[in-house]
Amino acid sequence: MDIVVRTENLHKIYLQGSENEVHALRGVNLEIRRGESVAIVGSSGSGKSTLLHLIGGIDRPTNGKVYVGGKDVYKQSDIELALFRRRQVGFVFQMYNLMPHLTVYENIILPLGLDGRIADNERIDNLIETLGLDGKRKSLPNQLSGGQQQRVAIARALATQPVIVLADEPTGNLDSKTSAEVLNLLRTSASKLGQTLAIITHDDKVAQFCDRAVRIEDGVIA
Repeated sequence: MDIVVRTENLHKIYLQGSENEVHALRGVNLEIRRGESVAIVGSSGSGKSTLLHLIGGIDRPTNGKVYVGGKDVYKQSDIELALFRRRQVGFVFQMYNLMPHLTVYENIILPLGLDGRIADNERIDNLIETLGLDGKRKSLPNQLSGGQQQRVAIARALATQPVIVLADEPTGNLDSKTSAEVLNLLRTSASKLGQTLAIITHDDKVAQFCDRAVRIEDGVIA
């Protein structure tokens, strides 16, 4: 299988105040293969979310390189980075980030509309069915349970057919039963649609749902 994501000697230093430096990442080298599901596991402050943000083009590294789909992410301009995030990366966050005034269907196709693309109705229907949202197409987010809202967020992330799906603590607001259901659906739907998946988590139980786990502590792959 070919490599979809590769980081080379990745460093990120944040400045706290005028003098204090925080080394969030210290020379991280990571490869993720096409179609693979990987859990990036670490405690709070370990650097795992920083790593996700750098892979997803949300932040810029202090040193090192990130390649996604063979492209050097940070050789791009800010405008190119915005297009990269919209077209190449699907994000699933802990807080769902759904638009409250849009229906389930409208939330799912929103990224396509923002990019000027027409939704492939057959693909969207397949996503909605796979994620168990068939009877909720016209519902608003406030009419859904937490688990259903996270399913909508997953469908939205997969709708654009991104190179990689990045999920940041996707079950942090869910009970254990709903968490297991959402994780199974996330992995199953990504696998069914040929997507590559990276899940950021502090929970070893979440990691068990993935093909493999990578542990990060103090900004270093353990």
